[in-house]
Amino acid sequence: MIDVKKLLDNPEEYKRSLKLRGSDPSVVDEILKLDLQRRDIITKVEKLRNDKNIKSKEFGNLKKEKKDTSELEKIIKQITDDLVSSESGLQQIQTACDALLLTTPNYLLPDVPEGKDSSNNKVVREWGKKPEMSFKPKDHVDLGESLGIIDFKRAGKVTGARFVFMCGLGARLERSVINFMMDTHAKNGYSEILPPYIVNEQSLIGTSQLPKFKEDLFKLENSSYYLIPTAEVPVTNFLADEIIDHDKLPVKFTAFSSCFRSEAGSYGKDTRGMIRQHQFNKVELVKITDAKSSIEEHEKLTQDAERILQLLGLHYRVISLCSGDIGFAAAKCYDLEVWLPSLNEYKEISSCSVFLDFQARRAKIRYRDPETGKPALAHTINGSGLAIGRTVIGIMEQYQQADGSIIIPEILRPYMGVDRITVK
Repeated sequence: MIDVKKLLDNPEEYKRSLKLRGSDPSVVDEILKLDLQRRDIITKVEKLRNDKNIKSKEFGNLKKEKKDTSELEKIIKQITDDLVSSESGLQQIQTACDALLLTTPNYLLPDVPEGKDSSNNKVVREWGKKPEMSFKPKDHVDLGESLGIIDFKRAGKVTGARFVFMCGLGARLERSVINFMMDTHAKNGYSEILPPYIVNEQSLIGTSQLPKFKEDLFKLENSSYYLIPTAEVPVTNFLADEIIDHDKLPVKFTAFSSCFRSEAGSYGKDTRGMIRQHQFNKVELVKITDAKSSIEEHEKLTQDAERILQLLGLHYRVISLCSGDIGFAAAKCYDLEVWLPSLNEYKEISSCSVFLDFQARRAKIRYRDPETGKPALAHTINGSGLAIGRTVIGIMEQYQQADGSIIIPEILRPYMGVDRITVK
């Protein structure tokens, strides 16, 4: 949630940010109007409370002197009625303002590339080389089915579209990737968390999924609980409503979880295979920092996610998302995109975002400022480290051989116990 005080100081700056996102800047004027009304009512409420205190003291004195208080009682009743009405109006305006703020996107950092859509994203760097193949590469679906390690047909029978069974060495490959990622991030100073897969509404509000993206979530019937769309939600909210000692910052968490998304609005997009599913596994990285270090820590977290791809020997690139393609809550975002030979294109495998205090204001995550001794809003950062299914796809496609087998990256062989997946 954006800082209203910052908005009041420079509304034109935020209007420009909204225009760059392709959003309607008139929301700024609506927020300013509601805030002006709120401040006017606050002034009125404070005056009424003061008047009531004064009249109450007068009433007490008259009572002591055994004088007539009937007229004063009428005045106090009128003040009380006005106060109740004003406080109710204040609450209504505050609710309306909060509702508007909860659906208003974050500020953009100055170095976010300008553009309308993904075609305007900026390539920051590439790592490795595209694998050279003397044969026509197969996609992960044909590879997996021919090797007997992926089964979409039975998953469709058991559940429906966009689900999969990983079988045999396919299941072991996915498990190996998970363990490798968690071990690597733990060695790099991230504390491991195994989070709940069900969260409440407030947690989803805290990380900005609600109310904006309600249609993308799976809600449990007859309850206020939801399945998590990402471990970002429970892990970030782990420190909600808390004040962190500054000397413990940055707090660094890594978490494995299954993720559940309805994929509303993605009809016809990436429908083949495991690229876009309703249930998938992911390793998440989350950082809680102070206001001064969040930009630097965002760069470091992105490099930590990249390190996984480098150790696996997978060719990828890093892009900086432009203003028209960046997420609702992000102030800046890097996407890591892995190369898929069958498609002859890159696919996103991680989004690494810095949110400044946007999420922390919603979730009330604070730290003790060492300079003032007062609580200050923390900054939050997260990124996939990485999406497991898409990592498996990258391994299958980039390490495929002409005979249909798949070489296991050297770093994974101690986890797998084999160096190749072959047709039996």
